[in-house]
Amino acid sequence: MTIEVRVPEFPESVADGTIIAWHKRPGEAVKRDENLVDIETDKVAFEVPALEDGVLQEILEQEGATVVSGQVIARVAASAEAATPLPKAVNDEASPPKVVELKSEPVVVPAARKLIAEHGLDETRIPGSGKGGRVLKEDVLLHLEQPPGHEEPVPVAPADELETEPPSLSEAPAATAVPPAPTTGERLEKRVPMTRLRARIAERLVEAQQTAAILTTFNEVNMQPVTELRERYRERFEKAHGVKLGFMSFFVEAAVEALKRFPEVNASIDGGDIVYHGFFDVGIAVGTPRGLVVPILRDADQLNMAEIEARIRDFSERAQDGRLAMEEITGGTFTITNGGVFGSLLSTPILNPPQSGILGMHKIEQRPVVENGAIVIRPMMYLALSYDHRLVDGREAVRFLVSIKELLEDPARILLKI
Repeated sequence: MTIEVRVPEFPESVADGTIIAWHKRPGEAVKRDENLVDIETDKVAFEVPALEDGVLQEILEQEGATVVSGQVIARVAASAEAATPLPKAVNDEASPPKVVELKSEPVVVPAARKLIAEHGLDETRIPGSGKGGRVLKEDVLLHLEQPPGHEEPVPVAPADELETEPPSLSEAPAATAVPPAPTTGERLEKRVPMTRLRARIAERLVEAQQTAAILTTFNEVNMQPVTELRERYRERFEKAHGVKLGFMSFFVEAAVEALKRFPEVNASIDGGDIVYHGFFDVGIAVGTPRGLVVPILRDADQLNMAEIEARIRDFSERAQDGRLAMEEITGGTFTITNGGVFGSLLSTPILNPPQSGILGMHKIEQRPVVENGAIVIRPMMYLALSYDHRLVDGREAVRFLVSIKELLEDPARILLKI
């Protein structure tokens, strides 16, 4: 019996996807639920598993091809007997593809191999971040951004030429000895296509700048109360809930309480209408090797701090491997982004359309502040709220941010909801 391998159904907001890498070749045995192929959309990359045990008969769409929901991309012969002739199929038909010597040579996807050939790189020196150590296009780009000293082929040719240069330089006047210096190196330039995720990020950012009246207001918060609370209950919290108590759960709780007080910040504009959301789906921006993604904490107002911390940790881990589901990064009524983990002291975050507000957290720094007429050192953090001025007035935006500041500087108010 032949089973068709089809592209899973995409959500309405996703039109198509791109095949990143096949993990099996025609003639190879597959097991049920084993990953056959990775497909990337403009939001997330996901795996397509085998439905039954068998042998991969043929691949209809190669790596780099654009595919749509429900499209047949391969066929699998599903039978116990089909899997037995595997050695024969591999030895007879797949002699060339038996480059499956993964032990000594890395598996390189076509897009990456093309870049490697263009730049004369040694693929064995490029670490792969893909599944099973596959070398992806992003890995090659990252390698190219490193100092050119890595690439052996590049210095070899110029090194030979340099030995013939000195005689001509010695005959030239002393004043002309400096200009020839640029010949010792190359001004490299590379042109590569954007990944689908990066292109989508670019599209969304431009859309936000062009369609919304973005304004940012700032404040600072004394993080000492939260820091002391974390230190006091850190071990007991982790023992009781099996997850560490971080700063993010405090900010999510404070943001939800502030959103309840100022519903405009939790609303969005749809044409000529204002949509007020009666729920609080808070997006948490997560940086990944492929780009920024924003998984959503659905109904954040119904989660306790332990549940918030556990979900954020789960999102972060799966985001690094590209294993977030589309429904997990779609929607959201408000976003929190933490540039402080990368050392950012202050920034103006850009809205995530159609949301009307985004909260930016930053690095905590010890700074002198005045308390009760005395100068003291406190762990301070700058906060930034970017908002859509078409919907949110400056007064509400400032009061919203002040509410978050007050809640964080007196964490008991978060628990008491006051």
